Amino acid sequence: MKNKIISLILASVCAISMAGLSGCAKTGTTGGTVTVGITQEPTVFDPHTVVAAGDKEILFNIFEGLYKFDSDGNLNPCLATGVEISDDSKTYTFTLREGVKFHNGNDMTADDVVYSLKRAAGLLDGQDAPLVSELSGISAVEADGGKVKVSLAEPDSELLSYFTTAIIPDEVSDINATPVGTGPFKFDSYTIGQDVTISKNESYWDSGLPYIDKAVFKITADMDAGLIELQNGTIDIYPYLTTDRAQQLDPAQFTVLTKGSNMVQIFALNNKVKPLDDARVREAINIAINRENIISVTMDGAGAPLTTAMSPAMGKYYDTSLDGTYTQDVNKAKELLKEAGYADGFDLTITVPSNYLVHVNTAVELQSELSAVGINCKINQVDWATWLDDTYQKRNFESTVIALTSNYAPFDVLKRYRSFDSGNFINYNNPEVDKLMAAIPLETNEENKIKLYHDVLKVLLNDHASCYIQDPENTVAVSTKITGYNLYPMYVQDLSKVRFN
Repeated sequence: MKNKIISLILASVCAISMAGLSGCAKTGTTGGTVTVGITQEPTVFDPHTVVAAGDKEILFNIFEGLYKFDSDGNLNPCLATGVEISDDSKTYTFTLREGVKFHNGNDMTADDVVYSLKRAAGLLDGQDAPLVSELSGISAVEADGGKVKVSLAEPDSELLSYFTTAIIPDEVSDINATPVGTGPFKFDSYTIGQDVTISKNESYWDSGLPYIDKAVFKITADMDAGLIELQNGTIDIYPYLTTDRAQQLDPAQFTVLTKGSNMVQIFALNNKVKPLDDARVREAINIAINRENIISVTMDGAGAPLTTAMSPAMGKYYDTSLDGTYTQDVNKAKELLKEAGYADGFDLTITVPSNYLVHVNTAVELQSELSAVGINCKINQVDWATWLDDTYQKRNFESTVIALTSNYAPFDVLKRYRSFDSGNFINYNNPEVDKLMAAIPLETNEENKIKLYHDVLKVLLNDHASCYIQDPENTVAVSTKITGYNLYPMYVQDLSKVRFN
């Protein structure tokens, strides 16, 4: 068999005429400052250690990898122009793009790529663990002129989407303190509690981009506070609005965009704490609730109900045969709780980040519906930093509501359910899932690979691993004064093509 050669051409994304920037402008002009409303305080600017999706959506504009996703979910070459993958999927050889400069003015070289991938994979001297766990299978990275060869310890046919990992200059000792990348915007400043400012990269390799001079990510207390600023004209773009809030906007001033996403809103159940360690209790929770009601209350119906851990946006890797597995049955839920020894129900704390109104409202609706089967929920609202540290990283919680995000790749969606994965914050453990997930990267036949993904989803469903609520539709309000904002099926704010009308 001949080597598989993937040499994709960066697709030009058509600018969609839609919305917002403040200030005077003529059609097609460049310059100016766009303000994006966010509700999450940034925590990390190191692209290899970042965890929170809200941080990643900012860093998307600053850092780039060898490959990059576009607004249609396609994986395209970026700092590489193509890749050759060996037949055994153990060697990836990238051809590097010429003429790329870092924000500090230095040329990007093969040595920078080698350094970045080794740092991410934990191969630098003094490192005892990878910074990007998905790249832990890399055994060697070597430069060969304008190419970089990546060798793997074991075959991995699913690795290409992880080469979106940022390439950084090897001479920057603290990338978190000095975020230097190759992206269309350079990091300017971060003021705690206020904003993150980025400015145009005048030496960007994709000639002509970006169009605006600056972008400001303005931190708002919550969605309602952001909505007021949007209406007052101090914010130009506001993502992740609920439908009812979006309907309050004047269509002459704002265009409301919607798109399906690969987000999974989860009522996460800590599988290690009682009584959630009992699958019968987790099943009872799943059939005690009405997903359609929750979606109606929290998203005004703008969401797709889920029964397992993947969004339909993932196409063939999503198993449609699992749709509708759970239907609300209060009596059966009570029977399951009685069988598990909780005939009188139990108390349950739902910890939820206060800055995400959708998740708070979901917790309130869950509290109401679960009371019908004797589960008495206490809602504990915490700030985002506390949720990220205590709930996600330390796993100190009983239940929580959050939207899980991932690369637009099925392996990235499901890898968190491996017993050893750092993202497995629900403490799920099933050797069968570990076995299936280990088999996927070794499989080169696409139909067999799809079956493996479907098998994982079935096991998660049979274990009632957690309670999957919905794939929320992404709703973004954009001022009619700007154009070129592209909505992605993943958690991204791409400002490279935004410009004045």
